[in-house]
Amino acid sequence: MTDTLLALSTDHCRITPLLADDARALAAITDETVTSRVHFLPAPFTEADARALIAGSGGGDVFHAVRDASGVDLYGVIGVHRRAGGEYEIGYWFAARVRGQGIATESVRAVVAALAASRPGTRIVAECHPDNEPSRALLRRAGFVSTGRPGKRPGRILMEWRAAPAWRIDVC
Repeated sequence: MTDTLLALSTDHCRITPLLADDARALAAITDETVTSRVHFLPAPFTEADARALIAGSGGGDVFHAVRDASGVDLYGVIGVHRRAGGEYEIGYWFAARVRGQGIATESVRAVVAALAASRPGTRIVAECHPDNEPSRALLRRAGFVSTGRPGKRPGRILMEWRAAPAWRIDVC
């Protein structure tokens, strides 16, 4: 895997590179509920802003489109951001119409699993506002735990992905 995923498929979605043709759909799903939480997004987020974000994707910041299973309808975006020390940060936002359906959890799990498989031993982190319980719950479902430390951005907590153990003990 390079920093840009070529394509991933899950039961309900397809994850592909974000393309210039996605600008209109990206602007449509990036409403105030998103821009109020994602520090680098202007409000309102316009189609021109979407084009600039897509054009700037590369290097240390790469944005992936989360689409429906057919690969057409844009559900959301997952960013993979390279940080100092070989660490990667995951970030995301999803259209209001798909929230609460498990699509974000499914797609974040897929991206994290692909990143971990392609870069064994890599530390994968996420930052979240303490008052953003839906996002914190999604991260916990995807295998992230709180580090108890603040994030790099003010007002955020740092969470770290922990691979599930290859073994488990069932108690009867």
